[in-house]
Amino acid sequence: MEAYQPIAWHTLTAAEALARVGGAAEGLTAEEASARLARDGPNRLPEPRRASLAMVFLQQFRSPLIYVLVAATSISAALGRWSDSVFVLVVLLVNATLGAAQSWRAETSAAALNKTLAIIPTVLRDGRRTTVPVETVVAGDVVLLESGAAAPADLRLLSTEQLRVDESLLTGESEAVEKDATRLAPEAAALGDRLDMVFAGTVVMTGRASGVVCAVGERTELGGIAESLAGPGAKPPLLLRMEALSRRIAVATLVIVVLLAAIQILQGAPFADVFLLAVALAVSAIPEGLPMAITIALSVAAARMVRRGVIVRRLPAVEGLGSCTLIATDKTGTLTENRLTIERLWLPGAVGFEVTGEGLDLVGGLTPAPGERQSEVEALAVAGVLSNEAALTVRGEAIQASGDAVDVAFLVFGAKLGMERRALQEAAPLRAEIAYEPERGYSAALHVRGDALEVSVKGAPERVLPMCSPSDWDDAALAADGLAAQGYRVLAVATGPATWDGEALAPEHLHDLRLLGLVGLIDPLRAEAPAAVARCREAGVDVRMITGDHPRTAQAIFRQLDPAHTAQRIVTGAELKGLQGAELEQAILTADIYARVEPSQKRLIVEALQRGGHFVALTGDGVNDAPALQAAHVGVAMGASGADVARSVADLIITDDNFASIVNGVEEGRTAYDNIRKIVWLLISTAIAEILLFLLAIVTGVPMPLTAVQILWLNLVHEGVQTAALALESSEPGLMRRPPRSPREPIFDRLMIEQCVLSGVYIGLVGFGLFWWLTEVAGYDTFAARNLLLLFLVLFDNAHVLNCRSERRSVTQVSWRANPVLIASMVGAQALHIGAMYMPGLKDVLGLQPVSLLEWGGVLGLAATIILVAELYKRLRVPGLLGRTMGAAPVHAGA
Repeated sequence: MEAYQPIAWHTLTAAEALARVGGAAEGLTAEEASARLARDGPNRLPEPRRASLAMVFLQQFRSPLIYVLVAATSISAALGRWSDSVFVLVVLLVNATLGAAQSWRAETSAAALNKTLAIIPTVLRDGRRTTVPVETVVAGDVVLLESGAAAPADLRLLSTEQLRVDESLLTGESEAVEKDATRLAPEAAALGDRLDMVFAGTVVMTGRASGVVCAVGERTELGGIAESLAGPGAKPPLLLRMEALSRRIAVATLVIVVLLAAIQILQGAPFADVFLLAVALAVSAIPEGLPMAITIALSVAAARMVRRGVIVRRLPAVEGLGSCTLIATDKTGTLTENRLTIERLWLPGAVGFEVTGEGLDLVGGLTPAPGERQSEVEALAVAGVLSNEAALTVRGEAIQASGDAVDVAFLVFGAKLGMERRALQEAAPLRAEIAYEPERGYSAALHVRGDALEVSVKGAPERVLPMCSPSDWDDAALAADGLAAQGYRVLAVATGPATWDGEALAPEHLHDLRLLGLVGLIDPLRAEAPAAVARCREAGVDVRMITGDHPRTAQAIFRQLDPAHTAQRIVTGAELKGLQGAELEQAILTADIYARVEPSQKRLIVEALQRGGHFVALTGDGVNDAPALQAAHVGVAMGASGADVARSVADLIITDDNFASIVNGVEEGRTAYDNIRKIVWLLISTAIAEILLFLLAIVTGVPMPLTAVQILWLNLVHEGVQTAALALESSEPGLMRRPPRSPREPIFDRLMIEQCVLSGVYIGLVGFGLFWWLTEVAGYDTFAARNLLLLFLVLFDNAHVLNCRSERRSVTQVSWRANPVLIASMVGAQALHIGAMYMPGLKDVLGLQPVSLLEWGGVLGLAATIILVAELYKRLRVPGLLGRTMGAAPVHAGA
């Protein structure tokens, strides 16, 4: 394929590159693009080879404790104890199978997520702008780039306008590079010096451009190093803390186990028995499965978030979103529908019009009747259509639009007046333009009209009015303020002759213009937004609005959004520029609305809020939001309208750009943290119980309560399944009425320590008491006593897992239907143990035998007492806890 031969594309002119790749300035036809895709294959980077299922299975044995178990099994076999060896081996295989299934499922989910996050480039097909999946981009496609877009392939630039590109992914240079389609480079030029090229994966920071695709997939510069870029991601901080905790517990447990083993040997017990028992006790008591259980809990929450419109890019964000004390949110598209419509006009002379009509109906509803001012309305519409980067296609009643919502609104307005953009551009050809950037606040287009050059400008009134005659300023500024107070987004439109030197159109060319009028655009509030904000308030989560809109517009929207919050304090970006030190901090901390804010000021706001004691979640959608998204504790990018770079740095992506989805994510994050605490409670309390059980046996001189294989049966077969099932618990009632917890709050707070110690000590004491009574009083031999004790502990686990379903509510208040998997795991564990009592071979290895109904009822009743103990503890301890956690949210500095 000629297009993919080693060619120094940066040495060719734009015309030569188009000819070489077989393209055209107006792009490929859809038919030709399909043919090339079939010939060349999809535009995908080489992916690192995924481990096979067999390799994933083998990786489950990479654990020090597993190594010890394997060694113990080998020693046991060498001593002729084949039954114990076979049993341990079977347990290890079952455990590895379950772990491999979980890991394989997680990798499959990650691969699906990567596809979800793929960029969606804009290309020219059949002469029209359209978006296509990145995999379908082919050599010869003409790609259109703008701020925030990532290049889908290697491009030879055809045109550029103030284009700056972040190439740090390839070159390591953090400084954005200014690109120019006309600047050819020598053949030996380094990547960073090829100014007429844009490479796959690099991100447009500012400006606009078009370029022809000259390499796709593995043939791109990025494709050549894709293997080196792939690597394992960092572990979540919570998981690291739990792994550290597990290690500390492991050290303490091993010390205790070694002491117990030494005492046993000194008492004359056979070394082989003591060794296998010590290994089994260590495996049972050390909560090695805790990090995996936490990963499962976070993964379950992430999957639930996806169903509620939130894609989790980084697992720590699951927990982090549940901890946030403040959400700083954009207005447009997040709180509103991002469906701008021109509804009001103001013309010089203080004449106002209301635009009515649906779809593409003619604007017959201008009131008062426009009369002689119709021409002025049309002139305003023409200027807005010419200074425009959007695309609008009308086919019958179907309307297809792409581009900025403001630009689309002007195209629709022009269509209502019978104007068509292409016809206007043919009558007034474009010569130069200034693209809209948030910091700039306006866009401009220079056209040839007859023998003269004419410029059309639209943008924020405070940016456009200084370009116009001073006689227009006062009335227009007053009208703009009035429209903004009614909740309209206000733009000024102006036109006039231009002095132009033939180079790039610049701000100094825009002066002495004629103000055509003001436009009031309305963006309806999302119907669910007020309820979502009310939920945040109830949950103790503050909501702040950051917008580029006029302060009066922002206040009007916020008043609709949060009518109960009457003290709506506003600070503008201009005011922030004039403040420093403590005054700046105070202004940011006490404001509810940040209006006319430049994107570069978002990070300043976020950092001040963090210093004020808030755990901040921030929404963003533009390329200039990336620094603030990275600085926030939880960065939330918009999936539908967000720039590629914003999505790439964010922790979470909202698929529908809806604020209510963020609030749903807060709920799922809190649920995940609750479930992690439940898992910790179950694992640590049972570990305490098992250590105490054996410690008491050695101190009192009674036989070991359980054999090694019985301990492994209890720990790996029963507790492991129930631990994973706890991760599926649903949200507790009142979850969103609690204030946020402090992110620095340890899982092992006083409540967790108390309930783990109480449960573990009680289970250990009662278990030992039962074993001692059976052997010393009731006359049971050791075999029969161990059989009943193991049944008792299985029942104990099943009863205690019911306690762990809630730290606050009674067992009777938690619906059995809320987690059918947990109930099934309890039934399954019990059925498995009953089956083992009757299964030839297995019952001999485990030392089991059937029991009478009287014995069954006795140990069942004894095991159920753990529920009474936990219920009593909740009744005595938790009301005080609820009094603290269910009250008003703590007041943060500046809140």
